[in-house]
Amino acid sequence: MTAVRIDYAEFAKLAPGVTEGLSAIGKAVAGSNLGKDLIELIKLRASQLNGCAFCLQFHLNLARSLHVPAEKLDLLATWAEAPVYSPRERIALAFAERLTLAAQGDVDDALFAQALAEFGPADLSYLSASVAHINAWNRIGKVLRFAPPIKAQGQA
Repeated sequence: MTAVRIDYAEFAKLAPGVTEGLSAIGKAVAGSNLGKDLIELIKLRASQLNGCAFCLQFHLNLARSLHVPAEKLDLLATWAEAPVYSPRERIALAFAERLTLAAQGDVDDALFAQALAEFGPADLSYLSASVAHINAWNRIGKVLRFAPPIKAQGQA
């Protein structure tokens, strides 16, 4: 592991308006109809793609506390080949991947139409905001090298 440049707690003190602003986005998305499990899955997948250890561990901890099935967490890197994801989750994961990897190409019209049909305009807006939100945290956590919040064995 590379050395932490600025840890999360220090960042929160140094840039309180940023953490409050990003937290407000998270709270808005949490109030949507997306569901907490789905939100955590897309945050985890984006964090895997972006290589942010802090966000990956943080959202694994949250997903486990929500009792997201272990097989969904274990197979997330290969979700497209794994039969454990619902059609709704598959659409959200595909959408999250395309938006996270936007530099490699847009969300195409077919995927957008699928996502719109599944989520409707309001929740598709929340889904888009959630993906943008975790991508912002990934970039901050990665450049500052926040230490992953690893729980001690036996800790809930």
